[in-house]
Amino acid sequence: MDNYNLTTKDKINIAINHYKNKHKEVVIIAPGWCMTKDSNAFCQISQMFINHFDVIALDFRGHGKSKGLYTFTAKELMDLDCVVRFARKNYKKIYLIGFSLGAAICLIYASKSRFIDKVIAVSAPADFDKIENQMWKKEAWGETMKKFELDRFISIRFYPLLLHKTKPISVVDKIKVPTLFIAGEKDPTVHPWHTKELYQKAVCKKEYKEFKNGCHAEDLFLHYKDDFTKLCLDWLMN
Repeated sequence: MDNYNLTTKDKINIAINHYKNKHKEVVIIAPGWCMTKDSNAFCQISQMFINHFDVIALDFRGHGKSKGLYTFTAKELMDLDCVVRFARKNYKKIYLIGFSLGAAICLIYASKSRFIDKVIAVSAPADFDKIENQMWKKEAWGETMKKFELDRFISIRFYPLLLHKTKPISVVDKIKVPTLFIAGEKDPTVHPWHTKELYQKAVCKKEYKEFKNGCHAEDLFLHYKDDFTKLCLDWLMN
């Protein structure tokens, strides 16, 4: 694995892990809020793909080893764009898999870009302002504590003011590439109606999968590793 720093159009340094296995296709992994490319969950998710694809996992601004302040999807499209521009130099096909707000960023980006070939959106919110985020529920804080990593937690830096954000539901019908929407039935952070509405409005080739009793984002991978892996690989390889 190689580590690089890329630069966004607004001059923010973005850190990536690049797993190279001489494939002609690459999966770009976009973590959600408070998650990083080096967290245990996302190291495992990166390993999930490397027998079939090269992998690039990034830290969005204000996370991990990237610079800047997180803006909750307002400016993070520039982070993903610099990674896609890097990938275009080396790969014939580029796939995106995003989790939570990372999934929202992937959907918005795919609605604007002609360089993406497939998308997987896991626990994507339809509208940032309608995210439930019921952190007091044991389904939420219990899973958060299981994944707690001090170095990841103290790396988080965010912009304190709310900026204008594109709503994924307002652009999902502009996505032209095959898109897989994944939700957890009992997600306490982004309730599954978000994913259902995104799926229903999308006009591209699409599929919807809801994990029964499933929780949020990367927890779906951690709890249903075999089924989640098969679902994602089947979508990307067929």
